[in-house]
Amino acid sequence: MNTSPPRVLVVDDEPQIVRGLKIVLRSAGYAVEAAETKEQALALLATRPPDALVLDLVLPDGRGSDVCREVRRWSKLPILMLSAVGDEREKVRALDAGADDYVTKPFGTDELLARLRAIMRRSADAAGDPELRIGDVVIDLADRRVDRAGERVHLTPIEFDLLRVLASHQGRLVTQRQLLREVWGPEYGDETHYLRVHVAHIRAKLEPDPSRPQYLITEPGVGYRLMDPTAS
Repeated sequence: MNTSPPRVLVVDDEPQIVRGLKIVLRSAGYAVEAAETKEQALALLATRPPDALVLDLVLPDGRGSDVCREVRRWSKLPILMLSAVGDEREKVRALDAGADDYVTKPFGTDELLARLRAIMRRSADAAGDPELRIGDVVIDLADRRVDRAGERVHLTPIEFDLLRVLASHQGRLVTQRQLLREVWGPEYGDETHYLRVHVAHIRAKLEPDPSRPQYLITEPGVGYRLMDPTAS
């Protein structure tokens, strides 16, 4: 039986951040390795792949989005980005390149650990279940059917496809561009008004109170998350 703690690779060139993350992660039961540059990170990822990657957006010799893109060529490794306030374009770029989620510096310990646990938990769901349960919502992928609290929710084909993409990344921030490309096609990416209209329709059908969404959460200027309101 393998009792080794899950391994996390931290990539950041700020010694204080790395030192703090090592303390936090080790106290939470993780084994931690660290790298300061894109080159060091890719070398460690290739020779000794960790169970998760905590990656700064901006590195001395490149961008975190470049690391994400390289990793996604061969791995579904959970990736949590660290970003500074004001890095909105870089956040979107990294998420589109394959990052699973991000936290903004300065971040709280509880938030970072919760997001890390969430992306690691979801990484085991790659094979997918034909039926997804999120709170009291059940999404049947095979029959393209949605029920909430035992009652059928009638969605249009576009609304279902949007919900399906969000549900397959439950809890994870999905960018506007990713949603547009996966639902409408690769030639789309800037038509964010499409999303606003259809998200409003989904909320009207799915949320107990559409003015206070509990399931479909907006991350302004970035994208959307589908959350389980019953999760602790």
